[in-house]
Parts: sequence; structure tokens; C-alpha cells
Amino acid sequence: MVKRALLTVGGLSLLSVFFFGRDAASYVGTSAGWLKSSVRNSVPLEFEIERARKMVKDLVPDIRKNMHVIAQEEVEVERLQKQIAQTEGTLDKDRSEVLRLKTDLQSPRDKYEYAGRSYTVQQVKVDLSNRFERFKTHEATLASFKEIHTARSKSLDAARQKLEGMLAAKRKLEVDVENLEARLKMVEVAQTTSNYNFDDSQLGRAKELIGDLRTRLNVAEKLVNVEGEFHDEIPLTAPATDNIIEQVTDYFTPATTNVAETVH
Repeated sequence: MVKRALLTVGGLSLLSVFFFGRDAASYVGTSAGWLKSSVRNSVPLEFEIERARKMVKDLVPDIRKNMHVIAQEEVEVERLQKQIAQTEGTLDKDRSEVLRLKTDLQSPRDKYEYAGRSYTVQQVKVDLSNRFERFKTHEATLASFKEIHTARSKSLDAARQKLEGMLAAKRKLEVDVENLEARLKMVEVAQTTSNYNFDDSQLGRAKELIGDLRTRLNVAEKLVNVEGEFHDEIPLTAPATDNIIEQVTDYFTPATTNVAETVH
């Protein structure tokens, strides 16, 4: 199908150049767009829905990639937090020692004793200077760690938000695909029902046959009743009357007459 479409577009291109000259590009673009739309409309909806479902499933690798990025950022943030805590501890110790030496030097003396050893004023000043420089280095390092931690935390939050957005979008797309599939099934059912209702000739013939049978039965019943009313022989007995008084009188009168005749 694709090869045939390409050949068709190629043929249209050559014909457009031959007939329309400089306007050929416009005709080629229009023809290609029309052909593309025609091909798309000819693809079954079931296939397109399945393709959409596969595209949604193909989002999983990107989601896992973002999960990996988040895991890496979480490890880095935890490492920075430990470095910050360690540096803060070292900085507190350095600050305490620097302030102690400064306080000692503010009280002039010939010798200063620390841990059982004696030091001159100059030695203490040199040590204080070294400790102070180290303290400032640790302080700058701590500030750098905190800046990096802030940046990594922001990156981690952005990655988490992106992942949440992708998961939410994936769930929505899955629901959309399911809704499309449900709508397609409803359309198929409606089309099937419509097809049955469209050709109702069989239904009409069945109704007509039943009507004819009902008419024939009615005629047959009436013929039976009419035949019962006509006889070839003379009826010797009168038909029974519907009057209840006459029925009772007829029933008892013959019996009385017979008794009288017997007595005479």
C-alpha cells in the first residue's frame, strides 16, 4: 500500500510539473495531503486504537529512565547531606579551637601548655593562623556543599514532578484508549442493529403471513358455525328456549298431564 502511494504521489508530481509548471509544488502538496488523509481514513479503527494502546505502552521506557534519574539524584542529595553534616561538625570543632587559642593569646604569657606540652607565643600564633585558614576553607566548603545541595534538590523535585506528570498522562491516555474502544464497540453494536432494521422485508413477510393465517382461521370458524345452522332433515324438536321461566314450566307441565290421564 505504501509503495503504491509513493508511486501515485510520484506520478502526480510529474504530471503537475508537466501541466502546471511553476504552480506544480502547490498541486503536489495538495495531492500528497489529500492522499495522506485518504490513506488514514482507510485504516480500520480497531488497528488505530491498538496502535494508540501500543504508543501508550511505549512510554514505559521513558518513565523508567526518569525513575533512574530520580534514584541517582536521591543518592547524590543524600551524599551531600552527609557531607554537609560532617563538614558542619568539623567546622564547629575548628571554631571552638580557634576561639580557644585566640582567648589564650589575649592573656600574654611566656609559655602555653596544651596536652602536657609547652609552646611559645609565636608557635601558638602560627598554629592559630593555620587553624583559622583551615576553618575558613571548611566554611567555604560547607557553603559550596549547601549550594550544590540546593541545586540538586531542585533538580530532584523537577524530575519527580516530570515523572508524576508522565504517570498521570499515561493513566489518562490509558483511560482515553479504553473509552475509545468502548465507543467503538457501541458503534459496532449500533451498526449491527441498524443493519438488521434496515432490511425488514423478512419481518414484513412474517407479519403478512401471520395476518393471512389469522384471516383464514376466522373464515374457517365462521363456516363451521354457519354449517351448524343449516340441516337437510326437518327438526322434530323445538330448540331449547333461553327463558328460564319457560324452561321450568315445560319441565314440570308434561309430568302433571301424564298423572291426570292415568287416573281417568
